[in-house]
Amino acid sequence: MDFYYTVYFLMIVAFIFCLYTSVNVKSTYKKYNKVLSSRGVPANVIARQILDSNGLYDVDVMQIPGNLTDNYNPKTNTVSLSQTVFNSTSVGAIGVAAHEVGHAIQYAKGYTPIKIRMSILPVAQFGSHAWMLIFILGLIFSIPILWEVGIALFFFIVLFQLITLPVELDASRRAIKTIESQGLLFGDELKGAKKTLTAAAMTYVAAAAMAVLQLLRLLAMTSRRR
Repeated sequence: MDFYYTVYFLMIVAFIFCLYTSVNVKSTYKKYNKVLSSRGVPANVIARQILDSNGLYDVDVMQIPGNLTDNYNPKTNTVSLSQTVFNSTSVGAIGVAAHEVGHAIQYAKGYTPIKIRMSILPVAQFGSHAWMLIFILGLIFSIPILWEVGIALFFFIVLFQLITLPVELDASRRAIKTIESQGLLFGDELKGAKKTLTAAAMTYVAAAAMAVLQLLRLLAMTSRRR
């Protein structure tokens, strides 16, 4: 099996892994969203508590529609928690809320990987919209410079995915450390939060692996055309 077909085989494996991680994160969150914490404090209150304990009084906590749509927006300096998380006292919801607060702490402390990620975000966003069109035009009209530009743009998408990995893992690490040190969850509750965040982290691992293999596939395709 030559390199070209090896990459295709690995992409199939990675695609299956992506499907698994997507299903796993939803089922894991669903499981631990039913396990209520012994303290009975809602996730939004805990998010506010963690922010205040880190001196981030200017960061707002708000509710947004959807399920697992939670995020931190550095432009508005807002931790947004989904409807299923905001008022929930479940172990899963608390883990998710603490994770998003972890991103706010990263920005406040000038965490290097998140600075790098933000610096390449504009190129990655442009690349996500333009790379395929440019690459395909290069193949159709046999213009090597176009497919090389398309691959270069896709490279920044891959780089963004790879840098996202340490950013997400660090946010989860900060979340678990804070939850444990502040006594927000105990024993099996803490284990449930860890499992929820680990399942979420694996989706980023799968996405990064798929992006890398897609880049290799593009390189293999152009190599065969030459």
